[in-house]
Amino acid sequence: MHIIVIGGGIGGMAAAAELAIDGHSVTLLEKNTCLGGKLNQVDTGEFRFDTGPSLLTMPYLLDELFDRAELPQSERPEYIPLNPGCRYFWQNGTRFDASSDLPATLEQIRRIAPDDETGYVRFLGHSADLYEKTAETFLFNPLRGWSDLKSLKLSDVFRINATKTVSGVVDRYVESPYLRQFFKRFTTYNGSSPFQAPATLNVIPFVELAQGGWYVKGGMYRIAETLETILKKYDVTIRTGCDVTQILTEDKAATGVKTTDNQLLEADAVVANSDAHETYTRLLAEDVVSASVRKKQNRIEPSCSGFVLLLGTDRKWDQLHHHNIFFSDDYRNEFEDIFTRKVLPDDPTIYVADTSFTDTEHAPPGGSNLFVLINAPYITGKPDPEKSEEYANRIIRMMEKRGLSNLSDHIRYKQIIDPHDFYDWFRSNKGSIYGTSSNSKMAAFMRPRNRSPYVDRLYLCGGSTHPGGGIPLVLLSARHAVRALREDEF
Repeated sequence: MHIIVIGGGIGGMAAAAELAIDGHSVTLLEKNTCLGGKLNQVDTGEFRFDTGPSLLTMPYLLDELFDRAELPQSERPEYIPLNPGCRYFWQNGTRFDASSDLPATLEQIRRIAPDDETGYVRFLGHSADLYEKTAETFLFNPLRGWSDLKSLKLSDVFRINATKTVSGVVDRYVESPYLRQFFKRFTTYNGSSPFQAPATLNVIPFVELAQGGWYVKGGMYRIAETLETILKKYDVTIRTGCDVTQILTEDKAATGVKTTDNQLLEADAVVANSDAHETYTRLLAEDVVSASVRKKQNRIEPSCSGFVLLLGTDRKWDQLHHHNIFFSDDYRNEFEDIFTRKVLPDDPTIYVADTSFTDTEHAPPGGSNLFVLINAPYITGKPDPEKSEEYANRIIRMMEKRGLSNLSDHIRYKQIIDPHDFYDWFRSNKGSIYGTSSNSKMAAFMRPRNRSPYVDRLYLCGGSTHPGGGIPLVLLSARHAVRALREDEF
């Protein structure tokens, strides 16, 4: 069969690779000039920045694909374990290094929250229990319909905390304001609020804190480059700078695509790595997707977006590690800014990645390449470059107050990426980073399915679909989409 894959993000690349290995003829279409989607890079010649995912978890999912592609070890990326995984700062001067090395982390807890040492261990046990109960059903299962939930024991349905919030359950295990804020931040991994999202998402800490987190030597973009190597090995046709404007259908079945230059490309099936909301509301004709389905799609709350600064500096700061979090003083108010008031947070939590800590060639000697991320609301208005510049300068001043002394005097490169850029580059729903938010009881389990229920021979993958965003879940979405295609006989 000939299969067209729309979108060269990690999900689209993985799906194209799996299909080509199966022996299909595959064409991958990407609107931008390079592959990788949100997992991308900026290289100025002096400074190099990852501009998307900055931490790799569950690396065995990549290895399974590399094994299937018979990729030599010499062509695979090198994973570097990070311990501590992240360094956390509070505005009163408290600092905490979180690690998958439990004894080292407990030593840190005895310093900042000695009464919560047992609570920390109990919460990790709870998180592990959630993983055991949900992973097979909600991550490794395509979840095509309610019948797929049969693998989840009825007794477990009431024990995965779907009716409680992340915040509410965290508060039952630990009392320290430091550890409460620490555990609640993991909900941002899928762009949601810990005060609204179901407590089932407390499974996320287990993946990072128990299974570990890695950096990819040379930069996270090495993952995209390796996947591209596989695509070329299996003769996938790659067309960059090729924007798809419509998925063609006949008798409610996908038959190809139309591009911006009015080319009609035929296919036996289509895999859409485009944002699911855009796929259903923009790429399919009105007579294919009903008005009620479109309304349903438009009612779905997008995840948060991000406000990003790329800062190349001519100095280092000793307190920075590879991954760093500078917490806000009022976490609840921060998320109310993002999801209720839909404004850039007045007192944001600031994430800073400094890959030059591990990869010294990513900045000139003595310099740093700082990737700065603020959780931001999805798009509600028009672009305002002046406002973005003002907010960027405000963030820099905040970082100076939080310990990065004289930062503004040492910036040699600066780039702003705001929610409008995320939409322009990736056509993500209202500039969201993670597709759908999980700010309702069942949202985390009701993401768009990997086999379209509305159009035959149309399959969906990527962070906006089941099972969610982040490198491992996007790889699983590609696996689920390909599995569904294999199961369909046409």
